Amino acid sequence: MTEQQQVSDDGVMTRIGQAMMLLHGGDREEARNRFGILWQQIGPDGDPLHRCTLAHYMADAQDDPDTELAWDLRALSAAEGLAEERLAEHGSAIALRALYPSLHLNLAADYVKLQRPDAARVHLDRARAASDHLDDDGYGNGVRAAIERLELRLRGE
Repeated sequence: MTEQQQVSDDGVMTRIGQAMMLLHGGDREEARNRFGILWQQIGPDGDPLHRCTLAHYMADAQDDPDTELAWDLRALSAAEGLAEERLAEHGSAIALRALYPSLHLNLAADYVKLQRPDAARVHLDRARAASDHLDDDGYGNGVRAAIERLELRLRGE
C-alpha cells in the first residue's frame, strides 16, 4: 500500500478537522504545520476532495495575503478536478455545488485584501451565482450573509 493510500484510508478528513480545531483555537502555526504535512502526504494526485478541503483551510491559516490567495486557488482547482471525477463516477455533483459559493467568496475576499477590486467582483459574482445551490440552513445562510457583507464593502471602496 502506498503512503497516499494509507493517508486516504486512515481518516484524512479527521486529521484536517483536528488541524482546523487548532486553527480556530488560535494556534495558526501548528495548524499550518499539520496542514503542510497532510498536503505532502496527499500529493498532487490525491483525492480532489481532500486536496480541496485541505487547501481551503490552509488558506485560512495564512498570514500573507498572496499565500492565502495561492491556497484558495489550489482549492478551486481541486474542486474543479473533483467535479470531473465525481461526475464521471456518479453522474451527479450536487454536494460539490455547495462548495463553490464559499470557494469563490474566499477568492473575492483575497482579492479585496490585495486591493484588486475588479478581480474581487468577478469572484463575488460567481459566489452569488453559485449560492443558488446552497441549502436554507446555517451554512447556506452564513455564506449568503458573507457574500452580502463583502458586496457592501466593495461598494464602499
